[in-house]
Amino acid sequence: MVLRKALAYSKKHRTAFTRKSKKVKHLNYIKVVPNQKVTKFNMADVAGFEKGKYKNFITIYTTIHVQIRDLALEAARQFIHNQLGKKLGNDYYFACKPYPHQILRDNKTFSGGSKGERVQSGMSHSFGTSTGRAAYIKMGEPIYVIGYNDKKSTEFIRNLCKSASSKLPCKTKIVYEEVQ
Repeated sequence: MVLRKALAYSKKHRTAFTRKSKKVKHLNYIKVVPNQKVTKFNMADVAGFEKGKYKNFITIYTTIHVQIRDLALEAARQFIHNQLGKKLGNDYYFACKPYPHQILRDNKTFSGGSKGERVQSGMSHSFGTSTGRAAYIKMGEPIYVIGYNDKKSTEFIRNLCKSASSKLPCKTKIVYEEVQ
């Protein structure tokens, strides 16, 4: 299966009729929900974060309203998590804030020859099949949060966030905060 470009989904509005009801089957608009690609949302020293151990935070914010596919969230998450693990060991906190609820659908058609006539069914099944998930993120909401103690690694983490933001389909802003 070939994935469509992120441009096809990233700057769109929320898709209507993507409800999956477990209790009342006839209220379903879709029959199959794709698997979640983001495997972890809170990583490294979560207990230390809850106790208030970390004083320095770097947050990646989005600067526009955007839908980010779960594949892009997972790619950036793995890249940041691996690099932080190599540099800081386990002395950091890393969180992915958005959860991909939005279900993306694609009405597939064949191109060329007479093949298109055999696949298309007009408006009788116009919703299409579910192909993936996305998280709808509003302007100014955080995407990733990194907490750490070693102030010397601030420049390394900033550069890491800049290179990871190239995997996301939106412009991002990287903000440093110091908690007293």
